[in-house]
Amino acid sequence: MPITLLTGRGVVEVAGPDRVGFLQGLVSNDVTAAGPGQAVWAALLTPQGKWLADFFILAEDERLLLDAEAAQVPMLVQRLSRFKLRAKVTLRDACSDLSVLAGWGGAIPPAGTLAARDPRLPEAGWRALVAAHLVGGSVMTDATEADYDLHRLRLGLPDGSRDLLPEKSVLLEGPFDELGGVSWTKGCYMGQELTARTKYRGLLKRRIIPVTVEGGLPPAGTPVLRDGVEVGEMRSARDGHGLALLRLDILAAGGTLSAGGAVLTPRVPGWMNLPSAA
Repeated sequence: MPITLLTGRGVVEVAGPDRVGFLQGLVSNDVTAAGPGQAVWAALLTPQGKWLADFFILAEDERLLLDAEAAQVPMLVQRLSRFKLRAKVTLRDACSDLSVLAGWGGAIPPAGTLAARDPRLPEAGWRALVAAHLVGGSVMTDATEADYDLHRLRLGLPDGSRDLLPEKSVLLEGPFDELGGVSWTKGCYMGQELTARTKYRGLLKRRIIPVTVEGGLPPAGTPVLRDGVEVGEMRSARDGHGLALLRLDILAAGGTLSAGGAVLTPRVPGWMNLPSAA
């Protein structure tokens, strides 16, 4: 029943009486759904609708805590602070105070943690925030980050900037729609126009798709080829499993895919609903 410490994750604290409304107008999902045992997965976009960061939002007392990539925490604090205006809200980097845990396969969150199920898929497990000084003491782990990485690759779950390109990736390439990372009913947020247009006009041409890899793992960014023609790009991978950004039309056409000498086989999971290529 594996539990691991995710050292590559950090925490942004959003506090103050206007915290929910403040984030609600900025991120892709419905912040009001965050509550006891319930996290919200959401993204921050550019005004043009391109991906900047994604995170899990957990609620505790009078604050919201964003479980985000540690390397992106300073950027998130800075960018979100630009929109404070007169809102009664404070933002700070809480990485030194809190650590992020993940558990799956029937593991039970340790006592003394702020835990919530991973909202993307039931099989994904749960996320938890814990006082940093407790890790290795009263809160123990029994799995590695590599174990968790392989777990999420098998499920086809993207991992932030390892799979999405800041200021370039379109949210629905993510795939944030099927994984519950977008609310289509909550109202306006930054970058909403492009996200909605991409969905309702059927403009999506490429998707991040799980693949099995035979041969040496291609580095992220390696072109994916079919019959010598570039049809996509490799993203993160480990132990024969990976994610690749692929053109939708090549999935229906079949054929052998390759990347850097390795053979790739697309593996479309049951939760993924692929639109027809335009």
